[in-house]
Amino acid sequence: MPRKPAPAPRFRAVLDSIPGYRPTEGVYDGAPARPLSANESPHQPLPDLVEELAVAGADLNRYPDPACSRLTQAIARRHGADPDQVLVGAGSVALLQALFQAVAEPGATVVHPWPSFELYPVLAALAGVRTVPVPLAGGHLDLPAMAAGITDATRLVLLCSPNNPTGALIRRRELEDFLDRVPPTCLVVLDEAYFEYARDEDACSGIALLDAHPHLVVTRTFSKAYGLAGLRVGCLLGAPHTVVHLHKVCLPYAVSSVAQQAALAALRLEDELLRRVDETVEERTRMCEALRAAGFDVPDSHGNFLWLPLGEGSAAFGERCGAEGIAVRSFAHEGVRVSVGSRPDNDAFLALAARGGSLPCTPR
Repeated sequence: MPRKPAPAPRFRAVLDSIPGYRPTEGVYDGAPARPLSANESPHQPLPDLVEELAVAGADLNRYPDPACSRLTQAIARRHGADPDQVLVGAGSVALLQALFQAVAEPGATVVHPWPSFELYPVLAALAGVRTVPVPLAGGHLDLPAMAAGITDATRLVLLCSPNNPTGALIRRRELEDFLDRVPPTCLVVLDEAYFEYARDEDACSGIALLDAHPHLVVTRTFSKAYGLAGLRVGCLLGAPHTVVHLHKVCLPYAVSSVAQQAALAALRLEDELLRRVDETVEERTRMCEALRAAGFDVPDSHGNFLWLPLGEGSAAFGERCGAEGIAVRSFAHEGVRVSVGSRPDNDAFLALAARGGSLPCTPR
């Protein structure tokens, strides 16, 4: 007689419906791809930074400082804040996860824009928080609609500026008006992972508004402009009361000693690193102009990526890019996000895009 299958371990039912994060095919396996899918810095680490990492690696047998004390103080100085307003984590994603865990309770909801950072709904589901996605309006965050979606059950509102994947920016006046409409008992989290790439004269970091709005939290990352994606370190700035509670849900020792030292070095080398950001912004402009000349409808972007709203043709375009060794990020039925990478990688993508007539989906 055939054996009956052994009972399997039981997990939370929500795990059956949550899609696991999948990187773009070809980036970490198979043939090497031109990496234009993850919004990484295309620049190699600065030599001075690499030297400091070698020194930090001499103490790998010891646990890192769980409070990230030196880095916390350096971030506070950099942004004109007090150290008790700063929390360091293993990337801004880890801090977002801590925020969800800190507000999760039966019946709690979170309001967020869509499309936006693809892990927002996943982190919410893992924390047991119901999401209220609010569609973008013309590629921009619809702040009036998001404010209207807040109820007594709302514990968290997520904003992403510049928005990933569309590149849209929230300007100071509209951000202040929105914050005034949100109840002080509801946290507003402003995800500024790409803020260093913004060049609009009305660009305003939420960090400048923290004192006037105690329910505001701002997250930043060292993965993008500072080029430390491989080390996983980010930070959060908010009211001391908020930071105290978030400390309780963050895993201790999560930020390695090497990552802490690298972030400290990056802050000291910031001027040189931000000159590299300027180069990326110039490349962004060049790519945007070339794509528009090829017939693509490309909205202005304030991040280190461009958004192609290809709708139903998105998956086919992404597959064609992958077939030619170019990794981009496809969002089914929505569009394709392409990172601004090295000039050779960008040129390869632009050459493919210029042959739009031969693609499974053509530009407008």
